[in-house]
Amino acid sequence: MLLTRPARPHPALRFLRRPKAALLASAVTVCLVAAGAPAEPLGVGDRIFPELGNPGYDVAAYDLALTYPGSNDKPLRAVTTIDARLTSSLDRINLDFAHGTVESVEVDGRRAAFSSAGEDLVVTPDHALPLGSVTRITVRHTSDPVAADDQDGGWVRTTDGLAMANQADAAHLVFPCNDHPSDKAMFTFHVTAPDGYTAVANGLPTGRVEAGGSTTWSYRSQHPMATELAQVSIGRSAVVRRTGPHGLPLRDVVPAADKKELEPWLAKTPDQIAWMENKIGPYPFETYGVLMAQASTGFELETQTLSLFEKDIFTEPAYPKWYIESVMVHELSHQWFGDSVSPRTWSDVWLNEGHATWYEALYAQEKADRPLQDRMKAAYGASDRWRAAGGPPARPKPPAPGQKIGIFRPNIYDGAALVLFALRQEIGEDAFERLEKVWVQENRDTSVGTADFVRLASAIGGRDLTGFFQDWLYGEKTPPMPGHPDWKQVPPPAPSDPAKKS
Repeated sequence: MLLTRPARPHPALRFLRRPKAALLASAVTVCLVAAGAPAEPLGVGDRIFPELGNPGYDVAAYDLALTYPGSNDKPLRAVTTIDARLTSSLDRINLDFAHGTVESVEVDGRRAAFSSAGEDLVVTPDHALPLGSVTRITVRHTSDPVAADDQDGGWVRTTDGLAMANQADAAHLVFPCNDHPSDKAMFTFHVTAPDGYTAVANGLPTGRVEAGGSTTWSYRSQHPMATELAQVSIGRSAVVRRTGPHGLPLRDVVPAADKKELEPWLAKTPDQIAWMENKIGPYPFETYGVLMAQASTGFELETQTLSLFEKDIFTEPAYPKWYIESVMVHELSHQWFGDSVSPRTWSDVWLNEGHATWYEALYAQEKADRPLQDRMKAAYGASDRWRAAGGPPARPKPPAPGQKIGIFRPNIYDGAALVLFALRQEIGEDAFERLEKVWVQENRDTSVGTADFVRLASAIGGRDLTGFFQDWLYGEKTPPMPGHPDWKQVPPPAPSDPAKKS
């Protein structure tokens, strides 16, 4: 995710978040109530989102069938099928789900009771599920878009339909799931929409069926995916296809009326992929493309194989060309850092955003003569303030109530990229570049944490870097910059005196 600016560009091109309304409270409606003890919300103990995810099972695959009614303010009919392996013996299964009406639940083809608890859907099958067994859970439900002025994740209303923005804690506003990046799974989508609409989702198309005035579009991922990276676009869209490096199929999704105007931007993706591959190795997925949505979100998002962008950043003349291209590379970089190699916990999000910011800045240096060192020196000057406001890069402060994307602060963007700059200074450019390539190759399709990065950096750097990372990632104060003892913290400007006039 990259938080982009809502107004005219500031000379420093800071990434500021647009004000957003609070996330809607849990709105699961249930039709049956499980017998026995009261249902309780569970979680996997994430420090940032303690009730996110659920223990006791590992999801292997999701199959989502969605029927769009032709209006983006009405619920979609949905069937979510989950194939999971039990890692504990369970007599109840908790799923994250918080915005829809549950009509029925089946476990292995047999009706199951269900109830709600917090933002969990709690399923009680008619028999206990033993450790090591494989089970299939089928939930028939609605998937309800939130009010247009309350968009903080889940379905995002566009001018002609819907798109998804599930980071960090919002996939369960769309479908029942184990909504934590530590549990990646395969995804299949079947999206039915009235004729005249186009539906696109993560992965590659597997079929298209027209019947009775509607079309069902099917897609399947070829690599596991975190729930927060799921994407479904429904709109009056054009799908633009081309070929990327090594024959990689590319497909972009844009408003049909704007296809010609946006084509120059779409044509940049093949060279950007080639640039990234030169830096860190082969592109990790089966396809890529950008989804340019006519919507106001305040951010761009790295949904797997189909990154979400606000269309207006490409048509607003106030945005410099180099800046827009660097934003495109930021989201592209996430396909390696955050999507293929996902965070084990949300405290590890600096690994996503720090790397994406690093390659965004490196691209701007090489393509637009925007020196990386200048940006890092400016970040160093602000780093202590960022740490005080948002926490150190690897220990971000939890978000304020109702503002779940509030974890996306400067300390995990430029503040985390600053850690990578310090690391490169510490171990040398050759070792740093080798570390980056090995990191994405060895951890492809997995979820990993900060400790894993520290171990690999120490191995490639040839010495124990635990102390170095402890200071840079967890310290309240920013350590001295290796090789730049002259870099200092810059105090914030003094507030102006409203009584004085120029």
